[in-house]
Amino acid sequence: MRKFSPSDLLPFLAVARHGNFRRAADALGYTPSALSHSLKALEERLELRLFNRTTRSVALTEAGEKLLARVGPAFQDIDDALDELNAVRDAPMGRLRINVSRASARMVLMPLLGGFLRTHPYIQAEVSVDNALVDMVSEGFDAGIRFGEVLAQDMIAVPIGTRQRSAVVATPAFFEVHAKPTAPDQLRGLPCIGLRFATGKAYAWEFAKGGIDLSVEVNGPLVLDDQDMMLDAALSSIGLAYTFEQQVAAHLADGRLVRVLEDWCPYYPGFYLYYPSRARMPAALRAFIDFLRKPAHQDKG
Repeated sequence: MRKFSPSDLLPFLAVARHGNFRRAADALGYTPSALSHSLKALEERLELRLFNRTTRSVALTEAGEKLLARVGPAFQDIDDALDELNAVRDAPMGRLRINVSRASARMVLMPLLGGFLRTHPYIQAEVSVDNALVDMVSEGFDAGIRFGEVLAQDMIAVPIGTRQRSAVVATPAFFEVHAKPTAPDQLRGLPCIGLRFATGKAYAWEFAKGGIDLSVEVNGPLVLDDQDMMLDAALSSIGLAYTFEQQVAAHLADGRLVRVLEDWCPYYPGFYLYYPSRARMPAALRAFIDFLRKPAHQDKG
């Protein structure tokens, strides 16, 4: 039998890490069919099944768990050793995988990413936009960007961008038909554009004034799961939208949108870059965090 080489185990490790053939194939640069063929060939040579597969899931067998327990740490040591070499280079290199919500991508990541990549030409950034929270470790991401209030307790978080503030807006045409609300409870009688999270939970609009905090469950003709689409709907005079002040600043300036309840709209701490605690941080992630901590990129608010 031909001796095994470390590369023979890469398909196994990728599937074990991601728990999904498509994501594992993407991580390795394989097609799903090529990955499946490589894994099948490995199992045939070992004369052992390493995974139990169904049409919906893939899980390690007992033999697969034992193999992963032995070779997984060894491959992690190799990755760490290479990253240590990367850390002492004059110019860090490698891939930086970031998972972001659409709002955080538009408002904080993309305005910073160009400067970072110009500063670090040997780093390749891969950005995945997903409004749902994902398991960063199993999905193979280095970091994510979300509001601080939704982060898991075991994550390390670094502020990114400025403070954010909410804004309730609609078009002038909308207010030709409907009265402008002067208090949050008046929203219950007006057409509002709802937001539903990926979990299925509807978002209750949040307000604060003079030490009073309110959450208002709104109703209206349209419910969406994307804030950019909510803004588009508001611009189409479908209803009132609860957005970020930064998102609508240009539309308020040119008169396409009108703001209401401004004195009830609170500030939020803003977005955070977050990542799991680990013994050694990838050099590309360390370079990005160092870039964010430069005075020019810190919150002045």
